[in-house]
Amino acid sequence: MILVTGGAGFIGANFVLDWLERHDEPVLNVDKLTYAGNQENLAALQGDARHHFVQADIGDSATMERLLAEHKPRAVLNFAAESHVDRSIHGPEDFIQTNVVGTFRLLEAVRAYWSGLPAQDKAAFRFLHVSTDEVYGSLSPSDPAFTETNNYEPNSPYSASKAASDHLVRAWHHTYGLPVLTTNCSNNYGPLHFPEKLIPLVIVNALAGKPLPVYGDGMQVRDWLYVRDHCSAIRRVLEAGKLGETYNVGGWNEKANIDIVKTVCGLLDSLRPRSDGKSYAEQISYVTDRPGHDRRYAIDARKLERELGWKPAETFETGIRKTVQWYLDHPQWVANVQSGAYRDWVQKQYTAAAK
Repeated sequence: MILVTGGAGFIGANFVLDWLERHDEPVLNVDKLTYAGNQENLAALQGDARHHFVQADIGDSATMERLLAEHKPRAVLNFAAESHVDRSIHGPEDFIQTNVVGTFRLLEAVRAYWSGLPAQDKAAFRFLHVSTDEVYGSLSPSDPAFTETNNYEPNSPYSASKAASDHLVRAWHHTYGLPVLTTNCSNNYGPLHFPEKLIPLVIVNALAGKPLPVYGDGMQVRDWLYVRDHCSAIRRVLEAGKLGETYNVGGWNEKANIDIVKTVCGLLDSLRPRSDGKSYAEQISYVTDRPGHDRRYAIDARKLERELGWKPAETFETGIRKTVQWYLDHPQWVANVQSGAYRDWVQKQYTAAAK
């Protein structure tokens, strides 16, 4: 059995679904079910004996210790995190509690469990920590892409909290010998993505006839990684990664935000045209840039390809078409996640910032 934390969120749920499509090895799925953790993401697994879900906080040491002792996983994969930069600017404390304190308490629970394993199980055990490229800071247009040896220079409360968690994981390996692996990924997109993030927000707002908010000049550049490609990379690192190592996971798709928005609009124009015949691009609305907005991220994923033979299967063109089609095919999922709290958040974040 493997234990997955944060397995009802966007990336975690995709990983669990992907894992159980390919393996019969059971998954113990632990998620706190904050606003972005959604059991509906796991609806396809209802009644599947291989999937055991527990609502719990990784910061609850007693519960995590009990779950580890009862289920005896051979690996722990830590997806659990507060992950939205804008929310971290408005309320950083949640990010410190989950991403720093929660990771610390999880590491301690795992260390106690791992220390008591028989020698053979102890040698085979893995703790895989899922992190972000944002820990490396921001790049200028001419800078080379981030490699695993780049200095950490986080610029937001979110990225600082993730950087801290990465350092804790590294320290628990070097100090205690805990068998850890770390992955730092670029911007994910795909099915089940909570619609506060750029791509699902554009899709949802476009279909609702609402403005499509674009920060500043829209020329912030990100590398885009289809979520199922990310899942395959994590499986590969878990299987063959070298202990204590970090692996950058990227999609080799650097795109400016405004180009992402226009691409989504173009796909919607084709797949679900507006009733008035106009382009969804007419709904684009530029809003005041957020504080400390990093200009460019880019991932150099050659280490992962060179050492473990992984590279993404999707191009941006194939991945974004699959993503838009998924949202068109799942209107009820979208309606169900758009609670009153979500609507209040979008109004607070974008309406007040509109020029």
